[in-house]
Amino acid sequence: MADNLQKEQTVVLVKPDAVKRGLIGEIISRFEKAGLKIVAMKMVWADAELVGKHYPDDRTEFLKGMGEKTLATYEKYGKDAQEGLGTMDPLAIGRMVNSWNMEFLTSGPVVALLIEGLHAIDNVRMIAGNTLPAFAAPGTVRGDFSVDSPALANANKRAVRNMMHASGNPEEAKYEAELWFHTAEIYDYQRSDEDVMFGGA
Repeated sequence: MADNLQKEQTVVLVKPDAVKRGLIGEIISRFEKAGLKIVAMKMVWADAELVGKHYPDDRTEFLKGMGEKTLATYEKYGKDAQEGLGTMDPLAIGRMVNSWNMEFLTSGPVVALLIEGLHAIDNVRMIAGNTLPAFAAPGTVRGDFSVDSPALANANKRAVRNMMHASGNPEEAKYEAELWFHTAEIYDYQRSDEDVMFGGA
């Protein structure tokens, strides 16, 4: 493959909503057709311990950011966050949303994928679409298959059903790859189209 500085691995979790809707194959095919290679894959019904490590409660800045986004959603739709959530503290709200995410990820089986390719992290997230399906562009996985929104999720005190998780940056991808996969589960092989897609002139 081309320059190893551009070759990345990233973790994708096909979440319980997509699994239950029979969209595993559709989602995987989007990545494969784009030239991304699956180097590990398994179905897991994750327990609270694993999901707690995936969504650690000590990422205070991240959790505060989630809380601030949630407050902005309440304001946008003219709802009272204090009344709906019992607090206006962004960190407390972020922890609440985090608990909903954990509850959702343990609610059914997920398909964990380790995907490899050029700029895999950015390319996977582009194919997945905006994490809020209502704002995801047509042609992306979320844009084509979901219209769930934070307003509806917040009202029902649950996670946004956004079908999949994708690592956000190289540090997160490395951490998640080690969390979800053992070294023996990861395979190095050549796809038949790699020379055509990534080879020299």
